[in-house]
Amino acid sequence: MNSRVLEFDSLVTSRRAVRAFLPTPVPKTLISEILDIARLAPSNSNIQPWNVHVLTGEPKQALSALLMAAHNDPHSEQLTHFPSDLGQRYRQRQELFGALFYGLHQVDKCDTGARARVSGLNFEFFGAPVGLIFTIDSNLKKYSWVDYGIFLQTLMLSAQARGLATCPQVSFARFQNLIGDFLHLDDGQEIVCGMSLGYADDNALLNSLRMPRAPTEELARFIGFDQ
Repeated sequence: MNSRVLEFDSLVTSRRAVRAFLPTPVPKTLISEILDIARLAPSNSNIQPWNVHVLTGEPKQALSALLMAAHNDPHSEQLTHFPSDLGQRYRQRQELFGALFYGLHQVDKCDTGARARVSGLNFEFFGAPVGLIFTIDSNLKKYSWVDYGIFLQTLMLSAQARGLATCPQVSFARFQNLIGDFLHLDDGQEIVCGMSLGYADDNALLNSLRMPRAPTEELARFIGFDQ
């Protein structure tokens, strides 16, 4: 196996969702480098449907304060991540994630208050010095959302290659209107997700979490092969 394959495999297997960051600032030039690589991701008819809003310092703190206030409001809007009839195999994976993630926080499944406090950490970008909000034109079809996923993965690997950690966060889509007003987004812009970016705190217990993945045999069908 050649060195390029080993380097790429190491990059992918070492990437993880980091939820505890060091306060070390990230230079704008380094973020620009990461985005310069991510923008090369493929897209249907090359329309490149991504828009990125990068925050740090006081603007990031101000947005976090607004989001935390909204999150703690019992009457605030909720976000439906999945359909009510989520299939059994997906439900099992979701429940395993919850058991591992909230278990690490020592939060009981039935303790809704504690679970809300833990989920609220999303809106502080887990202490990362940089927060990103990703938006898309709301009139685009699901195929452009597929393109967006490729872009996000490319961005995360670009960051990983430069020693930076990330955590993609769909939770930000919950507050479409609030974030839209804060960022002065056009009415046609829809939030895809947010992301925390910075240097991982390798001493944090949270960052020891590794989520299992289904084996290849479970997700792939090989048709027409000899073996």
